[in-house]
Amino acid sequence: MREPYEKPIIRKVQVGLSNKFGSVYGRHVRPEIDGIPIGDLVSSFGSPLFVFSEKRLRSKYRQIYQLFSTRYPNVHFSWSYKTNYLDAICAILHQEGETAEVVSEFEYEKARRLGVPGSEIIFNGPYKPLPALKRAVQEGAIINIDHFDEIYDLEDIAEELGQQIKVGIRLNMDTGISPQWTRFGFNLESGQAMDAAKRIVSGGKLILNGLHCHLGTFLLEPRAYARAVEKLVDFAYQIEDNFDLKIEYLDLGGGFPSRNRLKGIYLSPEVAVPPLEDFAEAICDTLLAKLRPNDFPKLILETGRAIVDEAGFLITTVVASKRLPDGTRSYVVDAGVNILFTAFWYNFRVELEEDVPGPAEPCVIYGPLCMNIDVVAEQVQLPPLPRGIRLIFSPVGAYNVTQWMQFIRYRPAVVLINENGEAELIREAENLEDIIARERLPERLRLKSS
Repeated sequence: MREPYEKPIIRKVQVGLSNKFGSVYGRHVRPEIDGIPIGDLVSSFGSPLFVFSEKRLRSKYRQIYQLFSTRYPNVHFSWSYKTNYLDAICAILHQEGETAEVVSEFEYEKARRLGVPGSEIIFNGPYKPLPALKRAVQEGAIINIDHFDEIYDLEDIAEELGQQIKVGIRLNMDTGISPQWTRFGFNLESGQAMDAAKRIVSGGKLILNGLHCHLGTFLLEPRAYARAVEKLVDFAYQIEDNFDLKIEYLDLGGGFPSRNRLKGIYLSPEVAVPPLEDFAEAICDTLLAKLRPNDFPKLILETGRAIVDEAGFLITTVVASKRLPDGTRSYVVDAGVNILFTAFWYNFRVELEEDVPGPAEPCVIYGPLCMNIDVVAEQVQLPPLPRGIRLIFSPVGAYNVTQWMQFIRYRPAVVLINENGEAELIREAENLEDIIARERLPERLRLKSS
């Protein structure tokens, strides 16, 4: 077969240290995932293809749970559905003992359909429609109030049902990180949170029994969680002493990072991302230091990304290569930002299914979409790749199969490699029928058959 002609160029290739921190370019090869060759997975399920490792998922959950449960006697994990709400992923974590944390009526219904009782659901979020809110009350869900209008809605429901309703409130606060998430919940420093507590108590229809906060996402500062614990405990005792109430749970939300690499950070995740032990120590040590003797309210954690991200891989195939006008080598692959939404924030680990000879050079990897923003990786050191070779992106287990979109191309299949090393299809690849199933074409617009 004749090789296509490519005009020679002279371009400086960096082959030593990439920056002052000493990162060295290396060739990363991943011929299999949990014992199944990449080629076999693609032959069976197509490309692109999301692959999840059940072994990694269960192991990561158990590791994180142990970090907290060995440091504090009353710990509970609730799975964040918005991170990944594939039935199989949720079911695995529910088997491990997690309840469900949802932020919409859609997620609530999905958890209930999967078999999670309402009493094992935490309902968060800034918009809870009245029918969904009423259902959550009737089914005994934990409800964390986001704003004053929600207090009024719940009071109306309490009056309609003729019962008092236990509720928590979400707080936002200054913990020394920036940007501070002030959109959600009641601000602590301004007194708004205390105003909400007073309003709940004075109404007589709701019982305040929990406090919730969520500081942000992919946080790299364990001390921020320690400061949040200090403020939550102080506020809880204020409420208990002033209103003769008992705060039964402190919900710290999520936000723990995975071993991914944020764009703009030169250091590798192994260096830049603090170990999860640091977060567990900061939270639990502060709790034990601040709480009164023999007082152990339930510590709820809604950890998502840190549990599932590293269990997910995306296999994609190189379909074309070209040189850009500045001489940069670029490749086109069959997976774009339509299914890999987190490519806007992360520099993924990019691995080859097999070793390829030749000098590595900085490359850009484009997806298949006819959009200029479809860039899935930049400045990736790669040797000259043949058409048809597969690349493996990781970690991609968090927020991709919930934020992906049907745009230009069908969404691919998703498989789970179980603990026996077998690949199980957990979501079929889409086809045209899936896309048009909800469409309705008025008869007057139907094209006449030729």
